[in-house]
Amino acid sequence: MLAAYAAAQSSTDPLSGLVVGERPDPQPREGWSVVSVKAAALNHHDVWSLRGVGLPADRLPMVLGCDGAGLDEAGNRVLVHAVVASDGWRGEETLDPRRTLLSELHDGTLAEKVTVPTGNLVPMPDGLSWESAACLSTAWLTAYRMLFANSGVLPGGTVLVQGAGGGVATALVQLGSAAGYRMWVTSRDEARGQRALEIGADRVFASGERLPERVDAVMETVGAATWSHSVNALRPGGTIVISGATSGDAPAKAELTKIFFKQLRVIGSTMGSRDELAQLAQFVVQQGIAPVIDSVLPLAQARDGFARMVDGDVFGKVVFTI
Repeated sequence: MLAAYAAAQSSTDPLSGLVVGERPDPQPREGWSVVSVKAAALNHHDVWSLRGVGLPADRLPMVLGCDGAGLDEAGNRVLVHAVVASDGWRGEETLDPRRTLLSELHDGTLAEKVTVPTGNLVPMPDGLSWESAACLSTAWLTAYRMLFANSGVLPGGTVLVQGAGGGVATALVQLGSAAGYRMWVTSRDEARGQRALEIGADRVFASGERLPERVDAVMETVGAATWSHSVNALRPGGTIVISGATSGDAPAKAELTKIFFKQLRVIGSTMGSRDELAQLAQFVVQQGIAPVIDSVLPLAQARDGFARMVDGDVFGKVVFTI
């Protein structure tokens, strides 16, 4: 089968280890299902794997990809939930300390076929295209949990999204706008800020700019570069929800005094459950949300999509069709 996989790793030249070529078809196993992938989306996780972060070298070659949608063996349209719990785990899968994502221990979705635990399959609701469905399993699911499970913000509240353009950031703006939040965004790039307004943001500010009023919650995926601004942007009792740290996890100032004096909450958020993925898919259909897609490419041209992400030239999701 055709697949995009990591054959080697390099922290400075991640594309050097990417191969788009033939891999063996996945073999059926008890309790798992083989999905014929129709569309799959790219995430920064895939680039980090090529850099050698989170994917041990002894597991190579590894088919990349966490997001995907396709047909199961019975021909049912399904979404693939990417969080795989360890054997014997009972409970919410993202709390399993030994959990993995597809493409970390088991081959991922950037292939013609992928095998996943049958319990990880979510029925795909009518009205959802393959391309939109392929966006949901990782970045959109992360955004859904950040906003609706962890922020504590009610409709009508104000939410600040640090950074504009990435998959999680665009999902946060679209979901929050549809749910009745006032969505503010920071951006280093004026053009990206303008596009954020076009997809539902109410206001856009330069990175680090003083806000006209404090917000109820900050959605933080940038980390060190924006941490102090996130703390200072919050009203007393507000919440920072953090799901990533692309600029590093060691800010110059931890801002501990402000955090305890203003009684702020700092909530870690990772992915989401299978049930939340099902709820997200229904919400997207019910609200008529079309996930922002940067580009759609055939899987054979996956290298071009990876290059766009490595160069930072992406607004929304890069989707590969199979």
